[in-house]
Amino acid sequence: NSGTKIHGNRCDGGIKCLKQASNATTTFLCSAAQPLSPPSSVLRNEDLKEMLESNKESLKLEAMKRVVGLIAKGKNASELFPAVVKNVASKNIELKKLVYVYLVRYAEEQQDLALLSISTFQRALKEPNQFIRASALRVLSSIRVPIIVPIMMLAIKEAAADMSPYVRKTSAHAIQKLYSLDPDQKEQLIEVIEKLLKDKSTLVAGSVVVAFEEVCPDRIDLIHKNYRKLCNLLVDVEEWGQVVIISMLTRYARTQFTSPWKEGASFEENNEKAFYASDSEEKSERTEAEAYVMDPDHRLLLRNTKPLLQSRNTAVVMSVAQLYWHLAPRHEVNLVTKSLVRLLRSHREVQYIVLQNIATMSIQRKGMFEPYMKSFYVRSTDATHIKTLKLEILTNLANEANISTILREFQTYVKSQDKAFAAATIQAIGRCATNISEVTDTCLNGLVLLLSNRDETVVAESVVVIKKLLQTQPTQHSEIIKHMAKLFDNITVSMARASILWLMGEYCDRVPKIAPDVLRKMAKSFTAEEDIVKLQTVNLAAKLYLTNSKQTKLLTQYILNLGKYDQSYDIRDRTRFIRQLIVPNEKSGALNKYARRILLAPKPAPVLESAFKDRDRYQLGTLSHSLNSKASGYQELSDWPAVAPDQSVRNVEVVEPVQEWAPSVGKTKKLKSDDKFYSDNEEEKAEEESESSEGSSSSSSSSSGGGKMVADVYSRASFQVTAPSFGPVKTYELLHHMTGKGLSAKYHFPRQPCLHQPGMVAVQVTLSNGSDRSLEEIHVGDRSPASLNIHCFNTIERLEPEASVTVSMGIDFSDSTQAANFQLCTKEDGFSVSIQPAVGELLMPSSLSEQDFSREQGKLLGMNETSATVAMATANASSQAVKQRVLSVANVGEVPSGQDVAHR
Repeated sequence: NSGTKIHGNRCDGGIKCLKQASNATTTFLCSAAQPLSPPSSVLRNEDLKEMLESNKESLKLEAMKRVVGLIAKGKNASELFPAVVKNVASKNIELKKLVYVYLVRYAEEQQDLALLSISTFQRALKEPNQFIRASALRVLSSIRVPIIVPIMMLAIKEAAADMSPYVRKTSAHAIQKLYSLDPDQKEQLIEVIEKLLKDKSTLVAGSVVVAFEEVCPDRIDLIHKNYRKLCNLLVDVEEWGQVVIISMLTRYARTQFTSPWKEGASFEENNEKAFYASDSEEKSERTEAEAYVMDPDHRLLLRNTKPLLQSRNTAVVMSVAQLYWHLAPRHEVNLVTKSLVRLLRSHREVQYIVLQNIATMSIQRKGMFEPYMKSFYVRSTDATHIKTLKLEILTNLANEANISTILREFQTYVKSQDKAFAAATIQAIGRCATNISEVTDTCLNGLVLLLSNRDETVVAESVVVIKKLLQTQPTQHSEIIKHMAKLFDNITVSMARASILWLMGEYCDRVPKIAPDVLRKMAKSFTAEEDIVKLQTVNLAAKLYLTNSKQTKLLTQYILNLGKYDQSYDIRDRTRFIRQLIVPNEKSGALNKYARRILLAPKPAPVLESAFKDRDRYQLGTLSHSLNSKASGYQELSDWPAVAPDQSVRNVEVVEPVQEWAPSVGKTKKLKSDDKFYSDNEEEKAEEESESSEGSSSSSSSSSGGGKMVADVYSRASFQVTAPSFGPVKTYELLHHMTGKGLSAKYHFPRQPCLHQPGMVAVQVTLSNGSDRSLEEIHVGDRSPASLNIHCFNTIERLEPEASVTVSMGIDFSDSTQAANFQLCTKEDGFSVSIQPAVGELLMPSSLSEQDFSREQGKLLGMNETSATVAMATANASSQAVKQRVLSVANVGEVPSGQDVAHR
C-alpha cells in the first residue's frame, strides 16, 4: 500500500521536484518562488516547518498552537499549508483538531493541495469524535472545486443523519456553501433541509433555518409542520439562530394570518361568548364592531418571543421588536419600548441601528417613546450621527404638550461646536414650527435672532429654514424679508444667498424698493458667484422685469447678456429661455403672453418632513432599512391575506410507536373541535397541570381525584412519548469539600433527554473549589465496573478558588437502580464517588389512557414494581397538592381516570 504526498513551498528557482524513495512510500517535495520577507518571519516559518515535520507529537502540537495563534492575530500562515496538511491523519485528537482549524481557514486558498488529502477528509467523516467529523465536513465544503460536488453532497446527506447535533448543525452550514458552488443541486439540498427542519435539537434549528433562507426562502410549505416546534424551541436556540428564526417566522406569519390592525375591529382572543351575554347583546355588539379573533398560532409566536426582549444580545432584542412592530396588535407593540431604550446604553454602533429603527417607529407611534423622551437628549460625548438621530426622534415626538421642553433643548444644541449638528438642529426647529402652529411665530423669531450669529453655517441654515417658513405666511413677515436683505452682503454660503434672492423675487411686490437694489449688487458680482446663485439672480431679474420694468429693464438685459456667455451650459440655457419668455420680439410668439402667469404663479408651501418618513416600506432591523435602499437579498414582507389560509396545515400527525425519547412539540391530550390549541384560560391551565402524565416514575402511588400514575422503562418504549413535566429539582451531594481537599460536587437529574445517547440518563454536576488554591485538570477517572458506560464531561483545565462550574454527564444505568461508581480526579488526587438514581429518574414519560394503563399494569410482575409512601399533612391533602407531591418524589404524573375514589 504505497501512498503519494505532495507538499508545496516557494523558492527562487521555479518548481523543483525531488523524488525520494523510502520503503513503499514516494514523497514529492515541491518548491516554488516566494517574495523575500523579513528574516525573522522566514526563520519563524522554517522553525515551525521543522517542528511540524518532526517525529514527536509534542513538538507538532506546540507548532500547531503557534500557527493557530498567528492566524488569530491576523498573520498570513498560508505557506505552512504543505507542512500542516501532512498531519491531517495524525492519531492525536488534539493535534488533529488544530490541523482542521487551520485547514478550514486556508482550504479555499490552497485548493490543489487540499484536494490531494480529500480521501483523508472522507475517512475523517467516520471518526468517533464528533468534532473531527464536523471539522472534516467543514474543510470539505470549503474546497470550492466543482469536481467534488458529488462527494460533498454525499457527505452532507450522511452528516444530516449523524447522531451528533453538532455534526448535523455543520451539515446545515455546508448546504449553503454547496448551493453557492452549484445551484443545480437545489432540489437535493431542499430534501436535506426538509429533513433537518424536523430535527428536535436546538443546536440545529438556527443553522437549518439559515440554509432554508439561503436556498429556498419561498418554500413556506416546509415550515408548516415545523412552525409550532420552532416557536417552542426558540427560547433555547443559540442567540444568532434566534435572530434568523424570528426573521423567517415574521415573513411566514405575514402570509398565514390575518391582520390584527383592521379598522374598527374589536380585539378578542377566543370564540367563546361571555358567560352572561345574551344573544341579543351579542348581535348588537357585532353591528358596532366586527370582532377580530387571533389565530392561536399567531398568539403562540408572540407569546414565545416576548421573553427574548430580556436577551443580552442586542440583535435578538431588535429582532423581537421588529416582529412585534410588524405582527402584534397595536395595543401590544408598546411592550418593546423599554427594551429598545435599554439598548441605547450599548456601543455607538448598536445605538446607531436602534435609533434608526426608533426614528421610523416614532413617526407613526409617538406615544410609544414619549415617556422616555429624556433618553433621547443629546450628550456631549455622542458622535455626530448619533446626535442627529436623537434630534430626529425628539422632533418626531414633539407635540403641544412637550414642545416648550424640546425647544429649550434645541436652544442648547444650536450653540454646539459641532457645526453639522447645529445646522441639523435649525432644520428641526423649522419642522417643529411647521407641524405645531402654536409655536410657529416663536420659532421664526428665534431663527431671525440666529441671523446675527458669528458662525456663517448657522446663519446660512437659518436663512434656508426661514425661507421655507415664510412661504407658509408671507403677508405677515415682510419685515423679516427686509432684515434678511440687509444681511445679504455678509452671507457667503451659496445656498443661503440663493434662498434670499428667491425670497426677493417671490415677494418683490412687498419690498419694491429693496429688491432692485439687491439686483444691482448681484449684477456687479455675477461672474464670481456659484451657479445656484447665478440661477436665482436670473430669476430675480426676470420677475423684476415683469413687475418693475422701469427700474430694472437695463439691469435685466445686462445680467442676461452676462449669462449668455457663462461657462456653465445650465446658466446659458436658462438665460436664453428667460430672454425669449419675457422680452417680446418677433420670434417669441404666443409664449410671451403667459410670462407673468409662469414666473409669478403662487407656489405651494414646502412640507418639512422627516427623512425617515418612507423607511417603513422596509422591514425594521434590516440592512435595507438602515441604508434606505433595497439591498441584495432583501425579501419584502407580504401584505396580510384578506382570508387566512387553512391552519390545519400546521397540525402535526402523531406517529407511533416512538423508539427514542424525544419530547413531542404539541400537547398529548386529544383536542376537541371547539377547543383552542393554545389558551391562556385559567381552567385549561389547571386542566393541563392535572394531566401531568408527562412525568416519569415506576411508583405505584395513586393521587386523589381518581388519578393513576404511570411511567414506562426505556427498553419498552411503545407509547406516545411526551414532554416531561418538571417538579422541584432535588440536589444530592456527590463529594464533600473536606473529603475532596477543597473540591466539592453536587448533582441533580435535570429530567431531560440525554443528547449523547438515547439510553443514557442526563446528570448535571456542579463542581466548586472551596480551597484557597486553584484546582487543575478536573476529570472523570476509573469506573466500577469497568464496563460502565459514562459520557464524561471535558477536562476542566483550571478552577479558581471560590469558583463553581456546572457540567453535564450521561450515564447508562442499564435500567437498574444500582449505583454508578467512578473516580472524580484532579491533577494530584482522585476521589471515589457514587451516583445512585431513584427509579423515577430512569423512566421516560409516556401518555396513556385509563384502558391502556390498566392493560399494561396487568402485564407487570412483582419484581417490576416499586412502591413508596408519601407523607402529607391532612390539612394540605387536596387533589392538586397530592399530585405535586407525588411528582416531586416519584417523578410521575396522573393518568385521567373515571374513578371517584382515591386509593391511598
